[in-house]
Order: sequence, then C-alpha cells, then structure tokens
Amino acid sequence: MGNFNIRDNLWDLSFPFHSSISDDLIMVADSFDLSLSAPINPGPTRFLDTAGESNLVINLMFLHCGSAKLDRHFILPDYCLSSDHALLTIDIPIGNEIVQSTKLSVVPGSDQEKDFIKDVISNLQVLNTSNIDSVENLNLVVNHLGSIIEQMWFKNAKRTKISKHSKQWWSQSCSLAINKYRASRSRENWKAFKSTVKETKRSFFDNKILEIANSRRGPWELMKWVKKRRLSATEAIKFNGSPCLSLDSLWNALHNSFNNTLHHQVDINILNEIERKPCQSWSPFSSHEFKTAILKCTDSSALGSDKMSWCHWKLIFTNDDCLSKITNIADACINLGH
Repeated sequence: MGNFNIRDNLWDLSFPFHSSISDDLIMVADSFDLSLSAPINPGPTRFLDTAGESNLVINLMFLHCGSAKLDRHFILPDYCLSSDHALLTIDIPIGNEIVQSTKLSVVPGSDQEKDFIKDVISNLQVLNTSNIDSVENLNLVVNHLGSIIEQMWFKNAKRTKISKHSKQWWSQSCSLAINKYRASRSRENWKAFKSTVKETKRSFFDNKILEIANSRRGPWELMKWVKKRRLSATEAIKFNGSPCLSLDSLWNALHNSFNNTLHHQVDINILNEIERKPCQSWSPFSSHEFKTAILKCTDSSALGSDKMSWCHWKLIFTNDDCLSKITNIADACINLGH
C-alpha cells in the first residue's frame, strides 16, 4: 500500500481518463499474486488546499488474490492529522494456531526407507489374494493391505524436527558430515561438510531438472516467471458480426453456438441398423501391463494418506510375488465391478 501518485478511472470514477502506466502497475502487482483492493467506503485519499481543485484518489492498497479474509480496506480521512493524505486501514484477523514442530517421515534413500520397502514386501508376499469372490472379501483384502503399509511405515519412520533450515535436498550424508564437524570443529571437516552439501544439492537439482524436462515434458516449469497471467483486453467476442459487450449477449452467443440442436427430433431407430457385436470378456491384467504403466509415473509425486509414492511401488513390484498379489486385486475389481 502507499501513495502511487497515479490518477486513473480504474480507482477514481470521477476521473475521465485511463493510463497505460496503470496497466503496468496492475501487471506488476499480479506478478506478486496481488490484486487491487476496493475500499469499503470509496472516496478521495489526498486532499488539496488549492481552491477550485478536486481531491484525488492516489493512495492504493493491493492484497493477496483470492483471499477471503483480506479482501477490502477502509479509508479514514478524519485520521490524517497534519498530513494531506487519508489513512488506509485493514483489519487482519489473527487466531490461535497449533504449529507442529516435529513430524514422522521416511527420508528418501535412507536405511529406514530400505527397511520400509523390505517389510512391505515380506508382508505382502503372505497376503492371500487368490480367492476374492465378493465385494466384502475385496474390501477386507484392500484394508489389510492398507494396514500393512501403515504399520510398516510407522515402524520405520523417524521423527524429525521441522525448522526453517529443513530442505528437500538434505540427505543422510549431509547429517553425517555436519555431525562430524560439530564433534571436531576443525576447518577440514567444515570444508568437507560444505563440499558434501554442494554435491548433494547439485545431484538433487540435476535430477529435478531431468524429471521436469523429460518425465513431465514441461521445461517451462523451470522458469520463475511462469504463473497465472491476466490476459489483456484486446478484442470483444463477436457473434453474427456484433460484439458481445454484456452477459446477456455472451450467453446468447454461447447458447446459439452450442445448443442450436437442443429441440431437434432424433430418430433413434437408426441405431437398430448397426450390426450387433458379441460381448467380449475382459482380459486379465498382465505383469507387463502393470510394469509399463507404473514406469510412466513420476517418482517425486507427493505422498498420499497411505505414505506411498510411485518410487516405493516400483521397488515393491520388482518382487514377482508382490506384483502377482496386486494384479489379483486389480482383476477382482474389474470382475466384481467395484
């Protein structure tokens, strides 16, 4: 918020002109995910002493886009004291919030993750999925699988402290290097720690770049400037040669373009002329289908409520017994229509 010193009919209806500088200001604010706030009590924000000159609206406030609690501000002209500018105020609701300082996690690439995968595989191998003949049995098997994953995750998860220094790229080698330095406080161990961090970060972000560019095929995601952009008003939508300048005209254009056959009569007997084909049975899932499908899934997907990511499933499916169990569950879902 502040005195932007720009007169424009976007925020002052009594001013008849619009400036391209105002558009630049709106675009800059939008790049920070901010939008112009409309005051609850519109009015001038700067008062002129010169007789015959009107007061101005040049003090503006920009707020976070889409915020339900911070959406509009007040103009308080009676609180300007010796200044010729009115005070702009907004109420910021502050409530009690419990902030978790620790969390349970299985660090990727750690010994805990290897033990977690090993435990899931050993338990999944003895899960009976061979005789799923009802929806009730299917739900029992799936719930049992879910409880196996949950128990093994809590068994191997490690409680870590959440801080401003928590980083995704931090690895176990970084922890070992910093602990070694803290024990000795030697310059050599400090250099070794910095070198470990540098290599770890480089490896982490190189993998991220490869994943975004190759797996997601979205290299534009690497650009900082990519975000929602406000489209500039260039030309109104036209229908039958006339511009659509109101909601009614826009609806008329939409309705007549896509719903013009709404009340036309259709002869459905034409469907009887189509040759009927025999029903085909659903072919069971193959191990090759599962492996092919899961290889397309990105390893860095966010963990769901079951704590499993695609990289975990890829490791589990290297075991043929586990792959067979999951295939049986998938086939049962199709056969039971559930």
